[in-house]
Amino acid sequence: MVALPLKIQLASAAGQAEPAVWVLHDGKAGMRSQALGLAEATGFVLIEKPLAVRPPWIWLPPQLWLAPLLAVSENGLPLAPPWPDLVIGCGRNTAMPALAIKRASGGRTVAAQVQDPGVGRDAFDIMFVPAHDRLRGERVFATEGAIHRVTPARLNAERHRFPRLEALPRPVFALLVGGSNRAYRLRLERLAAIADAVAAEVRASGGSVVVTPSRRTGPNGIALLRERLTGISAEIWDGTGANPYYAYLAVADAVLVSADSVSMVSEAAATGKPVHVFDLEPRFGRSDGKFDRFHAAMRVAGITRPFVGRIEHWSYQAPDDTARAGAALRELALARIAGRRAQAAPV
Repeated sequence: MVALPLKIQLASAAGQAEPAVWVLHDGKAGMRSQALGLAEATGFVLIEKPLAVRPPWIWLPPQLWLAPLLAVSENGLPLAPPWPDLVIGCGRNTAMPALAIKRASGGRTVAAQVQDPGVGRDAFDIMFVPAHDRLRGERVFATEGAIHRVTPARLNAERHRFPRLEALPRPVFALLVGGSNRAYRLRLERLAAIADAVAAEVRASGGSVVVTPSRRTGPNGIALLRERLTGISAEIWDGTGANPYYAYLAVADAVLVSADSVSMVSEAAATGKPVHVFDLEPRFGRSDGKFDRFHAAMRVAGITRPFVGRIEHWSYQAPDDTARAGAALRELALARIAGRRAQAAPV
């Protein structure tokens, strides 16, 4: 943890009002997880604000939004004062609204962004960007992977929410499946090969597999997984009811993740358990530089290994990206607030 200056510690101890924190995201699971993960790591109380983009701005890139606060809404309502002390955004649709909030507050609001926003970089107070994006600067906090919400406390709590998982035969393998994206293509043939290899491991070990697909896996992919994992101890989340994703990570003895998701690999790595990554076909016949750099760094750090058809076991120090990022943002926000209060104090 980053040590806070004594004056900030004293201000907190004196019972000063808790900073007002807004968390902006576009509703997508990955963006929401990263924005909330950073906010939760600050220790501040937060207000979550999922944003929807209104016409005609929805058809324009964010850098052309001349009035960002009119371009988005939260549950049909515009963003309005009182403005927060800290605004955290993640995703291209939150960047311009976050900076508009900072301007509307007269610069009082600290604006933080998760991932490279692509716009307004010089206006943000701090940006939290994965190292493989290669963005550097005084206002850039580089992380090894993606920021996330996986903590020991959350894993323990989620494990107890799904007590049925404790009865699964061990070892338990967690299979996290993504799908095709801008860099990769997940063909059913590849998914079938992975499912068959996992089924063979489960049969050989006498254990179990828990599977969480994503929207990108698609109904055909999910149906294939069900078919290939028939006859072994397997649970596949069908997208209904409470999401057992964190519980799956908690009970797993090892994790197998598709290469298309930096977030899922980062979340799996936060458990400290063996993380195998299975490759997918490059979408355009060539690999993606950002993904290649990320996966190479994780392998060099001893965190992940390629999946070669068998589950291995090893140990490593789980990355602490999210905790470090949260501590840095907390320190920055409290320093700005303390400075503002000092200027406003009577002489």
